[in-house]
This record gives sequence, C-alpha cells and structure tokens, in this order.
Amino acid sequence: MRELRHDPIQKRWVIISSDRARRPVDLEPDLQAPERVVEPARCPFCGGNEDKTPSEIWRWRDPGAPAGGPGWSVRVVPNKYPALTIEGNVEREAVGHYDRVNGVGAHEVIVESPDHGKRLADMTLSEFVAVLRAYRARLNDLRRDARLRYILIFKNYKERAGASLQHPHSQVIATPVTPRTVAMELDSARQHYGLKERCLFCDILHQEVREQERVVQMDEHFITVAPYASRFPFELMLAPRAHGHDFGLLDDAGLERLAFHFRDVLRRMQKGLGDPPYNFLLHTAPNTESMNKRPNYWSTIAADWHWHIEILPRLTSVAGFEWGTGYYINPTPPEVAAAYLREVEL
Repeated sequence: MRELRHDPIQKRWVIISSDRARRPVDLEPDLQAPERVVEPARCPFCGGNEDKTPSEIWRWRDPGAPAGGPGWSVRVVPNKYPALTIEGNVEREAVGHYDRVNGVGAHEVIVESPDHGKRLADMTLSEFVAVLRAYRARLNDLRRDARLRYILIFKNYKERAGASLQHPHSQVIATPVTPRTVAMELDSARQHYGLKERCLFCDILHQEVREQERVVQMDEHFITVAPYASRFPFELMLAPRAHGHDFGLLDDAGLERLAFHFRDVLRRMQKGLGDPPYNFLLHTAPNTESMNKRPNYWSTIAADWHWHIEILPRLTSVAGFEWGTGYYINPTPPEVAAAYLREVEL
C-alpha cells in the first residue's frame, strides 16, 4: 500500500509506504546500540549527589525528609547549560528584513527519580504520579511570568533520542514566543471551531473511538491512538477523552488516572518494540496571561484547544526527502502499529 494522508491538525501530508517495512525488527538496525555509561557515583542526578546540581526549584519529597538533601522522589533544577535564561526583559526588534527577540525564557530539568536505572515504564503508580505532579507544578508556576508565552515539557529517552544523561529526567523550556509547531495546531483548532463550533481534537477522537482501527489503549478517561497521518512508525497521541484545554487544570485524581494509562502505553512500547529510544512532548494551552497578546487571540481557546501528549519512538531516520519537502515517509501504517501494540501482553 502506498498513499498520501493529510493531517488536519498540522496541515501536512505524509506518505504511507508499507511495503518498505512493517515490523519493528525491519526498521533501524542499531536501536540497541550501547549507551554511554555514567557511573551513579559521578551522576549529578542520583540521590546523594544533590550538591552536583544547581539549587533545586521544586521537589516532591518523602514524608519528613529535609529540603535540599536526600529523601526526594522527584526534584526540579535549572539546566546547567540553558538554552534560554530567566534574566532580562523581552526585547523585540527588526534586523533589516529579519526579526529578533533576546533569549529570555526558562530551561529546567525534572529529575524523575533518585534511582539511576529507573525507567518511567517501570515506576510504581505513585512514582509516576509524582513526575506528573512536577509537570503540573512547573507549568503553572512558569505561567505566572507574563514574559513567557509557551511552556513545553518534553522527554528525550536514550542517546538516539537526544538524551545527554542516562539518569531518568524530563525537561521544561519556556519561550517568549509560541513555537511554530504549536502555533499551527492552535490555528487549526481555532479555524475548525470557527467553522463548526466543535473541538477539532474531539472530532478526531470520536471518529477513532467509532472506527477502533488506530486505538492502542482506551479507558473511561484517556485514549491513545496512532494518528491517521503518522509521520513515524508507531507514533502515538495520548489525550483526555473529555474535552480539556489545559493540562495544568488536571486535579490529583486526574493525574493518577493519567499515570495509569500513560504507564501502560510506555510498557507496551518497551515490551513490543524492544525498549526503543523515544521522545514525548506535552502540548497544552499557551500562557493566556502573557504580555502583548493580539486582540481576541485566545478568546475561544477553552473551547477549541485540547491538550495532548505526542509520543515519538525513534525507529527510523529523517533524510533528504523529508528535509527537502516537509513530507514524511512512514513505512508502518498506523493501523498496523496500533494493532501490534494492542496485542502486546503485559
């Protein structure tokens, strides 16, 4: 089967070419290449090495544990080599035909566990919930800064996916502009709502529930699907089944339900795909209280936007055709990927 599929969220075309490869073992041969090994004694994120990182911003600690030392489950620290820095004012200026904004923002590391070898998929439910609490806490805290328009929470798992340290961690980067990928999603959602007075994501998820072909996992509260126009083999999207525009509004019970569902999906990937490198990205609402908003820009966001998590196993490489056209070639149809992961026995 060869066909082009259109993604109504990103407004891009994807080529599905299933005769190139179908199973994970048919894809990249070096997925199990050895990782660089850092001994826990030298790892700045391991429990007992708290003095090797910048001063922590936030922690979820064990009952009775002191601040600053051991006894934590999750801690958040500034990135030692930040992409953007929190000091300064946002200054915009023209540079001839170009535009420039100075590098104000935030860059933080969420250390997910004091245990050097702990993977998200192997965490207990309470450990996973603690990581999600950190996500919610940092998102809501950084939004208090009106200079910051968007806060992205993401994870790079393994070296091939961009992780520079083995120790389990996620990152937060807050920017004074809305990233292009998110802006495109926001525009698509707003246009769809303007035409139909319905959420684009809700419409897509309702169709996926009816058809069942691309559903990987579904419960009463959350659903994970292989998107119709998946760019990569086994690309997944996790979203709440009920409409919700802001991850930061999720209550503790919602975090626990999300942790249960999310962990299940990661375990299916780990077992079914051989513990592959992956990235995941949390796309939630932008900072609607940021400075210098365009008039009425966020007027319908609570109704038109739907937060979600994109999960991207790194099973293939992006090459010249993709860079030259913006099209992606996916050798594994999402229907095949979803069926494969659904059948994984945990």
